[in-house]
Amino acid sequence: MEAMEVNGIEGLGELNRDEQGRCLSSYVDEGSRVSHRYYLSRRTVMEMLRDRGYSVPSSEIDLSLPEFRAIHSQNPDTDRLRFSATHQNDPSKRVLVVFCGPSIVKVNVIRGIATQIVNREGLTGMILIVQDQVTSQALKAVKLFQFKVEIFQITDLLVNITKHVLKPKHRVLTNREKQNLLKKYNIEEKQLPRILQQDAIARYYGLERGQVVKVTYGGEITQLHVTYRCVW
Repeated sequence: MEAMEVNGIEGLGELNRDEQGRCLSSYVDEGSRVSHRYYLSRRTVMEMLRDRGYSVPSSEIDLSLPEFRAIHSQNPDTDRLRFSATHQNDPSKRVLVVFCGPSIVKVNVIRGIATQIVNREGLTGMILIVQDQVTSQALKAVKLFQFKVEIFQITDLLVNITKHVLKPKHRVLTNREKQNLLKKYNIEEKQLPRILQQDAIARYYGLERGQVVKVTYGGEITQLHVTYRCVW
């Protein structure tokens, strides 16, 4: 039997004869819901950064839920969940990931994060993971940072959308690949099909306006075909 997760039943794995007679309820996750949410969202954001070209240790991504709880407990401290990552091809690019608690994110929270950041001059981006609404004053404070700040709801990171079986494969083109594409088809950027910057895939890859993604469709239902979309 393959590993699966259904209604809190995780990682059943391959059962031996002694285990086959056990009630499925014995496999239900008895840990806290909050630790599970932090575990899933942290893993997804690590995968997201790895897909953006940042160096993220496989050991961190492959961390199991029991191992995560052994390190961070059933009620993780959000400060301890913070981590930073450096881009593989451009060491000058470094992003900081910050988790916020379950409360509304007010301006004092953003100011507190700002005062806690060490070596902010070396940062080129920050990912803020929130669990509630962000006030208008807090959003204004976010814009005062000297680097790009992306805000994600924790519920949007519980599942990695790029792993969905029905999701086509996306690959971000380099600027040279983009120019070669426009030259090949003798078209302008504005003539390409569009993908909004607010689209879930565009947000996952942290795409900026003008970037182009190659979208490959394929599977048993649809035949293999490729299209390109420009972020708008």
